[in-house]
Amino acid sequence: MTISVMAISCAMTAAAHINSSDSTTTVVDSTDVFFRHLQLQEVVVMGPAGEVRLKDAPVHVGVIAGRELQSTAGSNIIDAVAITTPGVSQVTTGAGISKPVIRGLGYNRIVTVVDGIRQEGQQWGDEHGIEVDGEAVGSVEVLKGPGSLMYGSDAIAGVLKLKPWRTPAIGRQRVDINTEYQTNSRTVGTSARYAGNMGGIVWDWRWSGRWAQEYGNRRDGRVPGSQFRQQAAGGLLGINRSWGHTHLKMSIYSLTPSIVEGERDGETGQLECAYGTPGTFRHQLPFQRVQHYKATIDQALYFGHDRLDFLLAYQQNRRREYEESADEPGLQMRLHTVNYNVAYQLNRHDVWRASAGVNGMWQRNINSGDEMLIPDYRLFDFGVFATAARDWEAVSLSGGLRYDHRHMSFNALEPAGGMRHGLNFNGVTGSVGAVWHAARGLNLRLNAARGFRSPNISELASHGVHEGSQRYEVGDVSLKAEHSFQVDLGADYANSYVEAELSLFYNRIANYTYSRRIDEIYESYFDTYAYVQGTASLLGGEARVDVHPIHSLHIGMSLAMVDARLLHQPAESRYLPLTPATRWRSDVKFEFNHHGRVFCNTYVALGVDHTFRQNHYYAAGGTETATPAYTLLEASVGTDINVRGRHIATLRIIGSNLTDKVYQSHLSRLKYTAVNNVTGERGIAAPGRNITFKLSFPLEW
Repeated sequence: MTISVMAISCAMTAAAHINSSDSTTTVVDSTDVFFRHLQLQEVVVMGPAGEVRLKDAPVHVGVIAGRELQSTAGSNIIDAVAITTPGVSQVTTGAGISKPVIRGLGYNRIVTVVDGIRQEGQQWGDEHGIEVDGEAVGSVEVLKGPGSLMYGSDAIAGVLKLKPWRTPAIGRQRVDINTEYQTNSRTVGTSARYAGNMGGIVWDWRWSGRWAQEYGNRRDGRVPGSQFRQQAAGGLLGINRSWGHTHLKMSIYSLTPSIVEGERDGETGQLECAYGTPGTFRHQLPFQRVQHYKATIDQALYFGHDRLDFLLAYQQNRRREYEESADEPGLQMRLHTVNYNVAYQLNRHDVWRASAGVNGMWQRNINSGDEMLIPDYRLFDFGVFATAARDWEAVSLSGGLRYDHRHMSFNALEPAGGMRHGLNFNGVTGSVGAVWHAARGLNLRLNAARGFRSPNISELASHGVHEGSQRYEVGDVSLKAEHSFQVDLGADYANSYVEAELSLFYNRIANYTYSRRIDEIYESYFDTYAYVQGTASLLGGEARVDVHPIHSLHIGMSLAMVDARLLHQPAESRYLPLTPATRWRSDVKFEFNHHGRVFCNTYVALGVDHTFRQNHYYAAGGTETATPAYTLLEASVGTDINVRGRHIATLRIIGSNLTDKVYQSHLSRLKYTAVNNVTGERGIAAPGRNITFKLSFPLEW
């Protein structure tokens, strides 16, 4: 299913379309909170035990529609999701690279699913982002907590499911042209899409590009190495019939980001630009080149209410890092991945459902540069799963089991000895949950799940300088697989004037793997970090309320917090590294002019985003430091533009950090770059004030 949002008339603010090849459901993003809540409950989303209607999911699943994503000023898709979703944060390296963090867990603990296939790149790295074109994402589903039943190892923290825009209805064609400009980094972005559906023959093609110069702030000025260039293209060609569908999807993504080193002049404290020319879109040394190629065959066959799905995908991720020369990369890796998934789904008149299947992947990583951080390796894994769900009028139950096996083989890097290793990891996971529809508009949810994650290649076998994160990393081949047990408790309620949600969780992880700074020195220019394990305990939750006193006014507030600890540790190593601080957000939005002849669906919005001081940090070895609190002010306006009753354009203006606040996120990797000898302050601050202009031109016939 795909969720997207688009303006459908001046009588409605927007409409989100959930589309599969065989059915379409419409969700109206109305200003009437209760009506919207009732419609959204019928949306089919992923759950811990497979697809389920949102109202019957035993854990809260966040749904972010395309129009909401387009109304943010994010520099990439993860940035946009983190802005809009309580409990989701991001590890950042400059303005162009973001890694998702769900409830204090990130990296290989989150599975990102694109077109039904888990995205596989070098996601273990601090500055390795998610290689996905944000313009191609029509909606996002966020599952918080173990999602291993459907996706296997690595979904121990949750799943981000990125869905494409829906294809037009039969007999329709559509063209979308989007443009964007951001003042802080002088970012220029554009994309073009052409999609159609003629007699069940469907196609959807897109190209997009984004070019950004260095971002700036009041304290550091322009930040050398924060510029990037991104281009992407992709397409779908398929056939939809009553018996099922066959879709072929292909995409290519290219990103060239420079690397922020944070070196400063000893006398002035100013950031230095060793190579290149500041104030241009062109990269400067050091920099990276990342390409991600993907081809997917998606086949579905329908047998009455039952369905057989078959997915086969090939991905190639190529990463090159240039340090001293723009012609020869020092680090060069090529990762080949073949994903497969076969699943059969039974549906008995919306009373009970069941599914069973097998999925997994084969991988091979090849180094061809002079430097190596991780060794060449081969990986093969498979998992078998079975899930079931039963619905009554007031109660829904769901659950399932899964078994995973993963084999990895590699030769350890020097100076670790060059020994050949063949490692096997096995895991049994499960989930059981219930939803009680206690009263009209009130749902109570309870879920218990066990998750599994095998160590990644960096944790097991890295031994070298990681230029992008400015450190020397040392793996440990004796690491064990992580196993988690999580309990979720939630409630949501909606009436004509208010919509509220509360989600609480407790998660305990055995063999939790993390890196810490050690005294041993392998390279004099870099600190050394080693991977170790312990027992982790995470407790927290999210709360959200949207008050709707009159038809056009929304007043929203949300709070997200997590307390993440390492058990049986001294005070300096009590807290997990990279734990996001408590975050409170408040928004006021006024919508009007829904029936205007030229301007309609017009809105103005004001937001206050407060992040509390983070005193819970991993202090051992100077790995982390405390981070002060900060408050950001945001504002936005937007409108649809009509000509002769036809929607021809949408204009949005979004202001971020309007007070030009100087701050550092606790999850920013630039927080630990060099000290400014003049001010005594360490690291680089986040971007300052930024105004984003977005203009979209939709055309459908």
